[in-house]
Amino acid sequence: MTPTFSELQAAAGRGDHDEVLRLSAARLAEVPGDDASHELRARSLLALGRLEEAEREADDAVRLDPEEIRYRELLADILSARGAHRDAATEFGELARNDPRQADWTLAEARERLDAAQPEMGAEAARRAVKLDPRNGRAQLELSRALARTGDAAGALTAAGAALRLLGGLPEAREALADAEWLADQDEAAFGQFRALAGELHERDRERVIGKARTLYRQHAGWLGRLLAAVPPLFDLAFRNGWLKV
Repeated sequence: MTPTFSELQAAAGRGDHDEVLRLSAARLAEVPGDDASHELRARSLLALGRLEEAEREADDAVRLDPEEIRYRELLADILSARGAHRDAATEFGELARNDPRQADWTLAEARERLDAAQPEMGAEAARRAVKLDPRNGRAQLELSRALARTGDAAGALTAAGAALRLLGGLPEAREALADAEWLADQDEAAFGQFRALAGELHERDRERVIGKARTLYRQHAGWLGRLLAAVPPLFDLAFRNGWLKV
């Protein structure tokens, strides 16, 4: 007996990905053109980290119903998770062009362009998002990040300041401001911001800002300071306790 789509939806709602895959395989064997089953199958495969298979299922859903926005957004998300950032940016950009009032897709394109080492295109997408809504803090944040990557210190500072005001001191916005200050040769301010963030962030985020602080410190340090910076635990201790300056 062919599983019903309601059964498939129920399994997806429970987060039972193995059951989704079992039911969807049985259903597609009987109803091969069921695009919604391909979608749910792709979502479960994505959740399980089986990204290449998820991409194939999402591609099938898009092929069967190219006008369904949900499928194209899912495909873009899978491409992003797989590290195919240029392809993901293209998908998000296409979605944004089809609905220019939708800022989220434009922002997603900007993020993917940065991850794809295309900062100029990222800045262009972020500018479109800011134009749609100048009070969108996330748009200002992505614009600051992109402009910093292109070397536009003044533009990055302005956008980071706007993001900080709009996002209420969110660590991401403060890090973007510190990056922009560093680019603008406001090294003391950037170093202090990195120290404050290192006390608040955890794991990879903390390691990232400490790494930036270490690089910034090396730019100013003498041979003894560079020796200290070469020993991460020692630098970490001195940095966190405020013993280091630039």
